[in-house]
Amino acid sequence: MRAAVMGLGSWGTAFGLVLADAGHSVALWGRNLTTVAEVNSSRRNAQFHPDLELPASVTAHADTRATLAGADLVVLAVPAQSLRANLSEWADQIPRGAVVLSLLKGLEQGSHARMSEVVASEANCPAERIAVLSGPNLAREVVRRQPTASVIACADGSVATQVQEWTRTPYFRPYTNADVVGVELGGVVKNVIALATGMAEGMGFGDNSKAAIMTRGLAEMTRLGVAMAADPLTFMGLAGVGDLIATCSSPLSRNRTFGENLGRGMTMDEVAAITAQTAEGVTSCAAVLELAQEHHVDMPITEHVSGVIEQGWSPRDMVVSLMSRVAKPEWHRAVAPDPVAPDIG
Repeated sequence: MRAAVMGLGSWGTAFGLVLADAGHSVALWGRNLTTVAEVNSSRRNAQFHPDLELPASVTAHADTRATLAGADLVVLAVPAQSLRANLSEWADQIPRGAVVLSLLKGLEQGSHARMSEVVASEANCPAERIAVLSGPNLAREVVRRQPTASVIACADGSVATQVQEWTRTPYFRPYTNADVVGVELGGVVKNVIALATGMAEGMGFGDNSKAAIMTRGLAEMTRLGVAMAADPLTFMGLAGVGDLIATCSSPLSRNRTFGENLGRGMTMDEVAAITAQTAEGVTSCAAVLELAQEHHVDMPITEHVSGVIEQGWSPRDMVVSLMSRVAKPEWHRAVAPDPVAPDIG
């Protein structure tokens, strides 16, 4: 199998390693000519993983046609907000019949489209050939080949199973799921909740505060998913609570770190200036809130994070406002109980 990984950032490079360790030929694409040359000459991507020596089966290219030629699997690992523009350049170069796998965890600003929807519309690709991967996948731990689990979702179960086989290694264990909507939403919303958890950390709050944010954040994630016809059980798995725990708890998480710096009193501009990688929660939080409003879903943590990111609220104002909300039961239903799709309070 030949794989093309479009993106030479931290996660794209790490996933290229997974595919190489699974026994495949891997072509990595990146715009940075220095990094491309470095991968091919010294087997390293020093900017993101200076201690990682990539296998000989990994090559790097600055030319998209050379990267995509003959690929059976096309992996998308670029920032979410640039995906549509990139695909407008690449779409006719993606081999007919190739599976497209999105590693992206964001919502498109303006359209509120999930990444699989952007792929379907911009690359004219049928849903049966679009897969998404999510879960607690901190790139720095993956490149150390530490045990990691993920979820691969696709409308076609046989394609999900094929990608599962292509990506399985002794340290990387993928599961399959038919719930593309739920898997993608989990990966998006957890970034927003991680910003809030990071702010709590930066303000010096303890584990009680952070556990409350994560738990109530899981409730928000599930409410939105149910409103969009996702399976609520998805959010109890790796793409939901699993990814939420890792992203909110680890100092390796760029979204948590971004929030932590805000909580310490830095401005948005100051944090952005020292953040080398995209914090998808920052670019997606407004879109998540707008999507929730479209579906009449209450997401107070998301609303307050958006207030900090988009409207200049201070993290302390955010906490005061959240804690002064009207008291209510933990579990509530807006309508009569539905045993298939519970409304989680």
